[in-house]
Amino acid sequence: MTIFRERQLWLQGELLKRGWSGFLVTHHVDIYYYCGSMQTGYLFIPAEGEALYLVRRSLTRAEEEASADVEALGSWKTLAERLRARGSAADAPLRIATELDVLPVQLYGKLQAALPGAVWEDGSLLVREQRMIKSPDEVSAIRESARVVDAALEAVIPHVREGMAEFELMALIEHQLRLRGHQGLMRMRAYNSELITGMVAAGASAAVPTYFDGPAGGTGLHPSSPQSSGRALIGRGEPILVDIGCMTSGYLIDQTRTLVIGDLDPELQRAYDVAEEVLRATEARLQPGVIAEHLYLLALDQVQEAGLSAHFMGYGADQVKFLGHGIGLEIDELPVLAKGFKYPLAPGMVIAIEPKFTFPGRGVVGVEDTYLITDSGWEKLTVSRDGIIRI
Repeated sequence: MTIFRERQLWLQGELLKRGWSGFLVTHHVDIYYYCGSMQTGYLFIPAEGEALYLVRRSLTRAEEEASADVEALGSWKTLAERLRARGSAADAPLRIATELDVLPVQLYGKLQAALPGAVWEDGSLLVREQRMIKSPDEVSAIRESARVVDAALEAVIPHVREGMAEFELMALIEHQLRLRGHQGLMRMRAYNSELITGMVAAGASAAVPTYFDGPAGGTGLHPSSPQSSGRALIGRGEPILVDIGCMTSGYLIDQTRTLVIGDLDPELQRAYDVAEEVLRATEARLQPGVIAEHLYLLALDQVQEAGLSAHFMGYGADQVKFLGHGIGLEIDELPVLAKGFKYPLAPGMVIAIEPKFTFPGRGVVGVEDTYLITDSGWEKLTVSRDGIIRI
């Protein structure tokens, strides 16, 4: 039995518990998660029976890749007939779940029109919670991404120099990542959220706020892409934030290292030291059963004791309210280490933890590592060298 069929069976068990007829998977990342293919179409997983992958393009690729019955999509009328045939018991109304967190309203309206009388349920949380727990193969792919990030960073460090532009450093990193197999994407689920390879910026420009939900912004190269590396030149003694990711075999890693040419200002150095202390204290609490929210709240207490609350994870109105996030096929997975997230940590979760401090006009310092929760505690998946990297 393939891992994809195992995932379908788990989901079918949840559908039966809820009395739902089936799950219509529309999001391309979720389609891949459940059947191993990412061709354009819809995957229908009935509460009982075989999954059906209705494909617009490319049918040939889907037939080669998918762990599901594959058919051409056809018309909306045909789609409705197939869903009724697979999802309905005799004279029973259709109750279909789908990912309402990402489904466009226009498409939702077409589905409702094609299936009058069907009841639609929001199954997005069900999918995201299932995806929290990674299989050994998923963890292996994340490990490979971590290896690639480390190798690329080490290849670039000797070329970092005073006076180079931020975007030049980013280009060197991206080049080394792609040479080693980075697929070039950093997928995010949140609406209107985009991520390039990561956040690479130095000094004052790293602390420029932006729309992206993170502690560092960056000017970017243009208001149409207002994040990460810009044209500012890297100076001596200013923090260079290298918050980068990588995707191999579909799975992501996320890590941050702080670089500096020379030495940091003592206040920034102290803030960096506190970031490492927060990370070490969080590591000490990474155990199955610990509530995700508690890790964030304890970090807030630690930062307050250090007198750095005003700079933690951003500054002023632009502070973000989390310490870490799940990661896998997408960068913003569950669980989130933030207030209100009551998930207990469980073996198989993969979480990026990123304590950072933002100083307007001066820069951002911090660190980020990605961890696997195990039966007895944790394993650090990122492998890059610890501490500030001095050039």
